[in-house]
Amino acid sequence: MRVRTVDDAIRQVAEQWPDALALADAPNREAFFAGEPLRLTWREVDRAVDNLAVALTAIGAGPHVAVAVQLPNVVELVLTILACGRIGATAVPFPIQHRRHELDYGLRASSARIIVTGPRPDRPDQLDTVSAVVDDLDTPVHIATFGSAIVDTGTALTVDTTEAAASQGVPAGPDEVLTICWTSGTTGTPKGVPRTPSMWLASGYFQVDELNLLHDDRILCPFPLVNMAGIGGILVPWAIVGAVLFLHQPLDLPVFLGQLTSEEITYTVAPPALLNMLLLDDSILAGVDLSHLRKITSGAAPLDPWMVQGWDELGVEIVNAFGSNEGAALLSTATSVPDPKLRARYFPRPSAEGIEVRLVDPDSEDDINETGRPGELRFRGPTVFGGYLDASGAEFDDADFFRTGDIFEWADTSSDPWLLRFVDRAKDIIMRGGMNISAAELEGLIAAHDSVADCAAIGYRDATLGERVGIFVAPAGDHEPSLETIVAHLRDMGIASYKLPERLEIVDALPRNALGKIAKNDLRDRWRTTEEN
Repeated sequence: MRVRTVDDAIRQVAEQWPDALALADAPNREAFFAGEPLRLTWREVDRAVDNLAVALTAIGAGPHVAVAVQLPNVVELVLTILACGRIGATAVPFPIQHRRHELDYGLRASSARIIVTGPRPDRPDQLDTVSAVVDDLDTPVHIATFGSAIVDTGTALTVDTTEAAASQGVPAGPDEVLTICWTSGTTGTPKGVPRTPSMWLASGYFQVDELNLLHDDRILCPFPLVNMAGIGGILVPWAIVGAVLFLHQPLDLPVFLGQLTSEEITYTVAPPALLNMLLLDDSILAGVDLSHLRKITSGAAPLDPWMVQGWDELGVEIVNAFGSNEGAALLSTATSVPDPKLRARYFPRPSAEGIEVRLVDPDSEDDINETGRPGELRFRGPTVFGGYLDASGAEFDDADFFRTGDIFEWADTSSDPWLLRFVDRAKDIIMRGGMNISAAELEGLIAAHDSVADCAAIGYRDATLGERVGIFVAPAGDHEPSLETIVAHLRDMGIASYKLPERLEIVDALPRNALGKIAKNDLRDRWRTTEEN
């Protein structure tokens, strides 16, 4: 029987497997958070959630009260999110990279009344920063901290696994807001994304069913537990099946690889660039035991077919994932798309009950039911949220489908039914003289050059054509490509001339936001500022 709330799932597995290992910190925890690494059984998780729920209630948490959380990937972060659900409060997780500007905006937008944080050796000013933000707010926000440090008038929290009186709070109902996560904010002010237990469970069961996750799985989470990838892709499925969750603060590669071996990990997630690197350098994987590893989910950027094929030859299935905080979700697995090279670029329609997708011409609003014609991907169903905080509802079309802002096309791959192929972000199309150019396509071609480690394509302003194509390149090693070299490479690939870049800037590294996505607005602003000066 499927549970109705995340809290129901925790209670159910704690009763079924009380002495089984449930949750474990990374072995290097003390490098980024106070306290020694913790390892808890399901009984201990359930008790710790109860005790933390009581402590949060004592400082004002309760039904519909927003509790902000800024913690790294440690046991305390998981417990805080679960404790909020147990008393009907709303957890508002912030990436640890967020500083004063983002915290100030998020605390105000969510109307948070409590913030849970703690001292961090890698950021000594963490508590001072939070205190300064709270002092500037118009309404009081109580600061609660794990660890030995405590701010003035604040509250100390602990991980207490002793048996105590159960929390008297009212758990969040299936359709009450459990979390508010944040969009990445690459195109402006971050947007709050409220999600209920029923939405999270719909996403979680979709993952469990498609990935065939089981109680025996040992899951390693190197993604921040602050958004869909971490919560919907890892935390909720873990709670549903009662597996073991091993935490990792991204990214310490030696620690990550060590955990794969020492903890006998069966499932994890990783960005495409890391998976590429591990295959390209045999010395990195030397000594790493992959014998238990069944699957790795990857996404957030197009996957290279050779990479998916390469891991397949090592006996590890790469699952191609597309998703968003709002609840859009596509998974391409070895079951749905057996050919590894096809799986790298194509997705089947979601098979989960109630999830609907459509491709729409954004200009005419007509449905697209033919191959090779790009359109906006839209979603409707139980995984999809109900709207942004303080939003107008423009994120949905007239049929209540969520507008993802992502461009896909139906691809004729001789499969039945057709598969979906990602083309680009709608906001990431370069428009040169009336011709639309996919930045993702261009970046994929440029990245294949030996001298390129990383790249980003953007449109820069032009009085005649509207935009021209420019690229930022981080060189590979000592090789520094020229614009002429890249253009010659692209010409050799046989692409249309209007797609060729006309400006190049070499950078040490591309700017990225807290979730690892390239901050293209920063790159555009960089050139815009230069032009204006």
